[in-house]
Amino acid sequence: MINLEKKINRFYITLLIATIGGFLFSVLGIPIPWLLGPMTAVLLGSRFGGIPVYWPIQIRDAGLIILGYSIGLSFTKEAMTQIFGQLPLMLLLTVVLVSFCAGIAYFVSKLSGVDYPTILTGSIPGGLSQIITFAQEVKGIDLTTVSFLQVTRVILIIFSVPFLIYSPLFAHSPSALISTIENNSIQTSAPLFPSIIFFAVVCVISAFLGKKLKFPTPYMLGPILATAVMTVTGLHGPELPNSVLDFSQFMIGGYIGLLLKPDKLQNKAKIIILAIISGLVMILGSLGLSMLLVHFYEISPTTSFLSLTPGGADQMAILAHEVKADLSMVAGFQLFRLLFIFFAVPPFLRWVFKKNLLKDAEKPS
Repeated sequence: MINLEKKINRFYITLLIATIGGFLFSVLGIPIPWLLGPMTAVLLGSRFGGIPVYWPIQIRDAGLIILGYSIGLSFTKEAMTQIFGQLPLMLLLTVVLVSFCAGIAYFVSKLSGVDYPTILTGSIPGGLSQIITFAQEVKGIDLTTVSFLQVTRVILIIFSVPFLIYSPLFAHSPSALISTIENNSIQTSAPLFPSIIFFAVVCVISAFLGKKLKFPTPYMLGPILATAVMTVTGLHGPELPNSVLDFSQFMIGGYIGLLLKPDKLQNKAKIIILAIISGLVMILGSLGLSMLLVHFYEISPTTSFLSLTPGGADQMAILAHEVKADLSMVAGFQLFRLLFIFFAVPPFLRWVFKKNLLKDAEKPS
């Protein structure tokens, strides 16, 4: 009972910190303030202020369900046709991006002295929870280093990509977009209530079903698939107000701020520096690939970059919504990479680990 009261009190403190962060970033005009603000405030409060913080994962999951529903609305028949037509391209670019990250991991391993399997697992641009769960199942993997590398990459991307998108590099991109979230979504005059209740129930059920079936990021992917199926078949849900989408960002941002734990690392300074450098190189690599995508296909630079950035599908979808990029295309690329990593990468990683163990066994003692 005492522990429960402590958790509740810690949550109220964290909630206050996250809210202050969101309002402050909003007033300062910083991109996606209700994601970056709570994340930054909670991160600083927990790591440097010594404040006991707590953010239930169920709140993050609820935010993902809201976001999944919003993304699902963008999967119209036209958008699905476009995405299916680009599956070969998605596969090629995903393989190139994952190979690029594996190459970066090799150099980081050599420079840091940490074994390659650990750095490779920490560098794979997949779902955070999925990769960490995989690392827990494999013997010999330094889970702390994997978690730190993954979280550092995600946080670095969340912070840097919005400023890149709003920089002169993409200055003319928003006005030249081929399609926007409003064009992708079905515009409906149906009121939010009571029709949203039916869609909310379906999304919650699909989220738990996705978890039961062991989907990657089930609380987002389940609602996306359920809403997309209903949208394509002609059952159109009401669009969510911006305030609700901001609240979903708040629910996700508060949780992300808790994840970074550098105090548990060995060789902290070296690992932190290499993690930041490798994350920046990944961003630059995805930027280069996105320029190729723009060159060969009629896709805006913003949509292309967000589609290939090795961040979380949820964060990239939030960004796509904010800058009026093609949400269905961004989500399509991000989810395809997530599914590819979910099915194809673990067998590859196990092969690398097995090969690494054989090399160690062959070394003279």
